[in-house]
Amino acid sequence: MTHTPIKKPASSELSSDPPSFYCYIVRCADDSFYTGWSTNPQRRAKRHNCGQGAKYTRARRPVILVYIEPQPDRSTAMKREAIIKNMTRQRKQKLIDQGLGIVEDA
Repeated sequence: MTHTPIKKPASSELSSDPPSFYCYIVRCADDSFYTGWSTNPQRRAKRHNCGQGAKYTRARRPVILVYIEPQPDRSTAMKREAIIKNMTRQRKQKLIDQGLGIVEDA
């Protein structure tokens, strides 16, 4: 009896479920931007608005979710967050204006 090895599916063959991690940008009431990562950006924006988000956003409510960028995993989301946080305001605005991140209705 021969043993047939089980072939693991390539990552492209895995489930087409939506990504679990996202980078997001919210526009604060003082017109500043706050960048973060989350598994659910819409829920996270609501938490920011309830005062349960980052210390930065607590004094700048309400916030509006203006940009969402899907990421393949937590590590990549955290790295992308750092990259976006280091962008100039003008570059962040261009990213938002280009519509590269999709913001769905809450």
